[in-house]
Amino acid sequence: MTRSASTTSSQNPATLPSSPPTHNLRRIGLIPFVAVLFAYCTGGPFGVESMISTSGPGVALVFLLLVPLLFSVPIALAAAEMATIMPVEGGFYRWSRAALGDFWGFQAGWWNWTGSFLMSAAYGVAMADYVDNWIPLHSRMDHWLLAFFFLLIVAGINILGIQVVGELTVVLLAVMFVPLVIFVFKGYHHAQFNPFVPWFPAGRPWREAYGVGLAIALWSYAGYEQLSTVIEEVREPERNFPLGLAIAVPLAVVSYFLPFSAGLAALGNWQKWETGYLVTAARLVGGEWLGTAMFVGAVIGTFVLLESTILSVTRVPLTMAEDGYLHSGLAKVSEKFGTPVRSILLSTAFCAVLAVFSVPQLIAVYAWARMATSFLTLLSFWQMRRKFADAPRSFRAPGGAKAAVAMVVVPTLLFAWAMINSDPATRLWGILTLVSGPAAYLWIWRRRKMRASQV
Repeated sequence: MTRSASTTSSQNPATLPSSPPTHNLRRIGLIPFVAVLFAYCTGGPFGVESMISTSGPGVALVFLLLVPLLFSVPIALAAAEMATIMPVEGGFYRWSRAALGDFWGFQAGWWNWTGSFLMSAAYGVAMADYVDNWIPLHSRMDHWLLAFFFLLIVAGINILGIQVVGELTVVLLAVMFVPLVIFVFKGYHHAQFNPFVPWFPAGRPWREAYGVGLAIALWSYAGYEQLSTVIEEVREPERNFPLGLAIAVPLAVVSYFLPFSAGLAALGNWQKWETGYLVTAARLVGGEWLGTAMFVGAVIGTFVLLESTILSVTRVPLTMAEDGYLHSGLAKVSEKFGTPVRSILLSTAFCAVLAVFSVPQLIAVYAWARMATSFLTLLSFWQMRRKFADAPRSFRAPGGAKAAVAMVVVPTLLFAWAMINSDPATRLWGILTLVSGPAAYLWIWRRRKMRASQV
């Protein structure tokens, strides 16, 4: 069976669309893939500590255990099955195009690519924030230049290829986990408090507490379909993509729950848990040296988040260009490195422009693009079950038709709750981000029509 997203799914409903694979790509094995997948989806338990003080330790810890079952697992199962049906570069973008048609496939790719400018910029800004907290910077320009510097470093690493990214990520994550493991051990060793008490912060509106905690948990456990964009760069993708997801999801749960519960058990000061508090908690539990080590771990966690995000998202314009939606120059892959160099540089340039904003501003708007992309991925899974029921699968998500519907409906309801309870200003910019997709598709469609009429 040949593979392509250039043929629309309107031909034979029982036949998958097909096209030639992307050439000159390098490949990685299971362990580097799991490392990159974990880095993209989690990157460590840093930056989400505020859910403890906002929602209460009991609610927050239960969310960290429950949300993956209702949210991450359905998305991971859907992505795993579709990866074995269509193991193509571009992943969810081409799955959406095959299952839902050209328009919605374009939206999945466009929303992900343009939204990632915000996300990658946020990681660059976050790294500059860490440095600023350690060695104060003198101006906003210095802050932006440092964020831009980090973006350039990550772009350079990605240009060198997925093998370099994968191997480096394995090493960095191993270093990052050292202070986390020590902190968990010391925290439980000095446990004095029930980490689940109190369940709910007294005097806080229930909608705010539950809404914020859920939104942060959804954000923390999102993205398990995103690394499908590099699926042709993974050895034995029909085996390693589902297996990688099966490893990464529980690893993410452990990496969030154990440090938070250990810190709360040792300190009991849940009201003080704000963004970045794990560094302070490590200092209180293990002394200055552990606080410093945890700070290094937090910087590494942010770095691998940025590194893996650039890796994933730059394959979207590559495949969209192969399919004729973007400039053909973006479809070129370096003979030397096996990477889409132009796509990497262009994406980094857009990220640098947005690095003037703060992390909360960037993430809040990006959440709309991320949720919309994940929704289309889930809808594609349901549609593929209908349109390509007889297509060969080496992995099939458990359950029948009712389970498939639940895998779409439950995460979608969680999406809706998070979006309804978002900030009004954020909601405006989020909606505008989504509107840009149909506008871009219409512009490209009209240009194609004009060129066709001139032939």
